[in-house]
Amino acid sequence: MQALPRDFYDRDTTRVARELLGKFLVHRLDGAERIGKIVEVEAYLGPHDLAAHTSKGLTPRTRVMFGPPGHVYVYMIYGMHHCMNVVTEADGTGAAVLLRALEPLSGLAGNASGPGRLCKAMGIDKNHYGHDLCSPTLFIAEDPTAGPVGIVERPRVGVDYAGEWAAKPLRFYIEGNPYISKK
Repeated sequence: MQALPRDFYDRDTTRVARELLGKFLVHRLDGAERIGKIVEVEAYLGPHDLAAHTSKGLTPRTRVMFGPPGHVYVYMIYGMHHCMNVVTEADGTGAAVLLRALEPLSGLAGNASGPGRLCKAMGIDKNHYGHDLCSPTLFIAEDPTAGPVGIVERPRVGVDYAGEWAAKPLRFYIEGNPYISKK
């Protein structure tokens, strides 16, 4: 398997989010390979999106989101769960796609349904902040057998504080997939 090229990420965030569905997240760790199919994501569109971490501007925490596309933004929620985002669009944009759920394919250590469980199962933590997804150790790849998938659009989860942005249909998942995190 080969990592997707950087130009895959250097596009409209909503388009990247939809096209990540069905791709493989691969983590080569300690001589083993963990692979899951991406089945659920959420798009965060930049500083104007009040649900995005970048709505507070450029900070040490959000710096990687303003950097080049194709890098990893990892943060913690509730002081105990890591969440992985894929940085999208051009430098300075501040947009990313949150990976919410994986369908286990190989070597996953537990349930990968939900962003915190996804990171735990894949062995992803704060050490991966800023990681280049064009590397051979943690990357996203095409599924060579993939066909078209039905995509469901829903509001994002857990962003009620974001006013009108909370209701925007920026959560995408593969229709009928049993591994999505929320119905």
